[in-house]
Amino acid sequence: MAGLTLTSLGGAGTVTGSKHLLQSGGTALLVDCGLFQGIKNLREANWRPLPVDAGSIGAVVLTHAHLDHCGYLPRLIRDGFRGAIHCTPATRSVAEIILRDSAHLQERDADFANQRKASKHHPALPLYDTDDVEATLPRFEVHPPHRPFTPVPGAEVIFRGAGHILGAATATVAWGGTTVAFTGDLGRYDDPLMHDPEPITEADVLVTESTYGDRLRDTTSPLDVLARIVTETADRGGTVLIPAFAVGRTQLILYYLWQLRRAGTIPAVPIYVDSPMAISASELLRTFPGDHKLDPALTDEMFAIAKYTRDTESSKAISADRSPKIVLSASGMATGGRILHHLAAFAADPATTIVLAGYQSVGTRGRALADGARFLKLYGEWVPINARIEDLHMFSAHADGDELIRWMTGFTRAPAQSFIVHGEPNAADSLRLRMQRELGWEASVSVPNRVYSLGRRTPR
Repeated sequence: MAGLTLTSLGGAGTVTGSKHLLQSGGTALLVDCGLFQGIKNLREANWRPLPVDAGSIGAVVLTHAHLDHCGYLPRLIRDGFRGAIHCTPATRSVAEIILRDSAHLQERDADFANQRKASKHHPALPLYDTDDVEATLPRFEVHPPHRPFTPVPGAEVIFRGAGHILGAATATVAWGGTTVAFTGDLGRYDDPLMHDPEPITEADVLVTESTYGDRLRDTTSPLDVLARIVTETADRGGTVLIPAFAVGRTQLILYYLWQLRRAGTIPAVPIYVDSPMAISASELLRTFPGDHKLDPALTDEMFAIAKYTRDTESSKAISADRSPKIVLSASGMATGGRILHHLAAFAADPATTIVLAGYQSVGTRGRALADGARFLKLYGEWVPINARIEDLHMFSAHADGDELIRWMTGFTRAPAQSFIVHGEPNAADSLRLRMQRELGWEASVSVPNRVYSLGRRTPR
């Protein structure tokens, strides 16, 4: 068999667009197939053809269903991919919600651009549409964790729990005598909802995320911080506005609000979950009870504290209501979705508090808010930001630098090669230096589209 190679077609040098290609003997396997998000030159990369023919890829292995890991799948199929998409059962269910929402937003944005003549393309088109998503869904094949499967001839893959979000997994690929472990996105230890990431004890090659490779967990109590924010904002007569990822983050924040409401430590203001995708994702906690820590009774009790809005008119009514309340709405980085019209309605009001509850990629509105932007462009208009901004990294679903190192100590021997992906340059290089200093491992920060030769470990 020809040597095994690794090429990062996305998710290298940036925290978005994860696509990692393994090739051997004329066969190709893609691990994750994510959409680029954030700054314009990254978003434009979604429109450029992949450096490999989509039809030459034998299969896709999906670690989890966040958009930056699964969102390019319909385009891959439109461009000629004919293989299967392999994932855990919960990931398949989450991916269906994510992809349908992504297509809907792209179709809507294209229509809006055409109506306003706001695009240099005539007509503006979506990257993919709902029909492409419907063509994608039958390609999924599900596999429970710890049960090996063969996505392409000669390669054996095993999923293990990664924490992070519902269904998330690490993927270990054994191919031609070399074992390659992909972290996907690792979750946090001691998360109140998700299980700890499972260890991998041995691999010849490690491909690890580094989103928070240069940061440490904020040990401040999330309950104390949320209680302060809600109380202070309600006292001002304002709205707590939380751009929240529909999968994972919305459910975690509801969990904390439920605890605070039950303890009577926050005012009894209305709580709205204004995101059809988040509502559907929350329902999956009941479908996959073994994939998280909550028992069914607690799940129902937690969800009962909020009012859920699916239709557009109810969403508009929330924006029109100036009384104190808490609003959770997607998207988590304010790149699209209903959160935008809530920001347009409330961001100029100094009584408002905007809570950023997770990683904010460069070039997103969420990152602009985190960096202190005084104005935000919404629906073609510049809206002044007079609201208070609370940037709470403690709500992130990504392992921090210490937790990444902790997970790596589960290896019984050092991988012969380690590649650092899915991180901005400072985060990736900080993790590289820690791996070298604390573990004695040599690691490289992956360069986009560079082909790396992978070799089996020399026995010690």
